[in-house]
Amino acid sequence: MTTYDELSPQSVNIQTIDALWLPASVSLDVLRLDRLHTVVSGNKWYKLKYYLANAIQIGANTLATFGGAYSNHIVATAYACRMAGIKCVGFIRGGEAGNLTHTLKAAAAYGMQLEYVSRSEYRDKEAIKILLPGFSWINEGGYGATGAEGAAEIVSLVPNRENYTHIVAAVGTGTMLAGLVRSALPHQQVIGISSMKGNLELETSVAALLEPGAAKNFHINHDYHFGGYGSTPPELISYITECWHNYGVPLDIVYTSKAFYGLQDMMEKSLFAPGSKVLFIHSGGLQGNLSLPAGTLPFS
Repeated sequence: MTTYDELSPQSVNIQTIDALWLPASVSLDVLRLDRLHTVVSGNKWYKLKYYLANAIQIGANTLATFGGAYSNHIVATAYACRMAGIKCVGFIRGGEAGNLTHTLKAAAAYGMQLEYVSRSEYRDKEAIKILLPGFSWINEGGYGATGAEGAAEIVSLVPNRENYTHIVAAVGTGTMLAGLVRSALPHQQVIGISSMKGNLELETSVAALLEPGAAKNFHINHDYHFGGYGSTPPELISYITECWHNYGVPLDIVYTSKAFYGLQDMMEKSLFAPGSKVLFIHSGGLQGNLSLPAGTLPFS
């Protein structure tokens, strides 16, 4: 029987941030979704849960997905499939067998079959799907209406969620952001902070996952990528370390650190109206920090 007993939604909590850079009349809370699970952490489980449920319902033998060599999605899918008792295959962009990153080693250890495809082949994912019609597929990063459906449940963990005026989160594929927009109340604005440089198609990607005619009260900020998706300049490492020492919040190098920095900068620029109550979604992804040399960050 399928069991998800390892998940710990009771461990997810709201952490209030007390910082000098907060305007006097603006409050900031963090939903510590990273505490849900050590591997399927943050938003990963919510984006995956209905894909897994659908695969089980239709009796699919194997679930397959896509990702890079450092993908949070790949390792989370591998572990979630192990929990669900489903075989899984990961199609990995570039790279080669025998030269495994920590992410791919973990995914393989959790039972994922790794298949390497060239970058040109990876761009035509539909061609790969056609060749393997018996698989149940998840798009890269869990993108799709099914992933957004699960992500919409994230705010159910937030007590008195109606009190917040803004919900802020990092953006990768836009799947979680679409879920947050779906579940936001009419008076709430959802703000995404993109970790990619110049990915101006994100707005369209998010809107595509919303119901026709649904309120689209969201905005994506593209100014805080720190040089690009995989860029980790020294100032970003310093900022992550500072946040750990000041607030005890562990941030990852790709998503949450850039988003939290962006939120702080927007606060310092007085871009939130007096009386705003802001909720930041900590979307997990801390396994990505394992790509750094040991000891780079003060937490593991």
